[in-house]
Order: sequence, then C-alpha cells, then structure tokens
Amino acid sequence: MKLLCLDVPQAGASPDQYGPYLMDEVRHSWALYKSGFTRDIYFRQDRPGVALIAEADSVDAARATLMTFPLAEAGLIDWEVIPLGPMVNWELLFAQP
Repeated sequence: MKLLCLDVPQAGASPDQYGPYLMDEVRHSWALYKSGFTRDIYFRQDRPGVALIAEADSVDAARATLMTFPLAEAGLIDWEVIPLGPMVNWELLFAQP
C-alpha cells in the first residue's frame, strides 16, 4: 500500500527543540529509505517539515514505523497518514460514448 505521510508539529514544540534530534532523525530517515519503507521524501514548501511517500501493509503499520522517528519518540511531531490508490478515472478516456 502506498501512503502519503505528513509530519505534524505538536503544540508547543519549537524548531529549537528539534536540534538535539536532527542527526539521529537523518540517520533514521536513511535507514527507512534503505529498507524500502520510504520511497520518496521531500521538504515541504509551505512550512518546515517533510512529506514522505511510504510503502506499508496498512495505515496502522505505517504509523507504527513513523512513530519510531526520533522527533516522534520525543513527542515533538506526530504524523498524518493518507492511503493512496490508483487513479482509475482515466478509464473514462476510453469509454464508448
């Protein structure tokens, strides 16, 4: 299952609090990329944070993996997990009138 995963800063968390976790966060990100969980990762352009495209068996499985990020374990971020599916509306292009 493909999922869009958006980090959600927790109320009261400041970017200064992230500092001690950032190197471990990057190392963890690399490990999840190598494992095949993270397929793509992007910096958000609307605010500080990341958007991940992930592969997992379920939303719950993805959430469990995402909560192992150091910033999540420290209670500084949470995750919004959105399941994605194929765009089947393209079939309309081939439908008989």
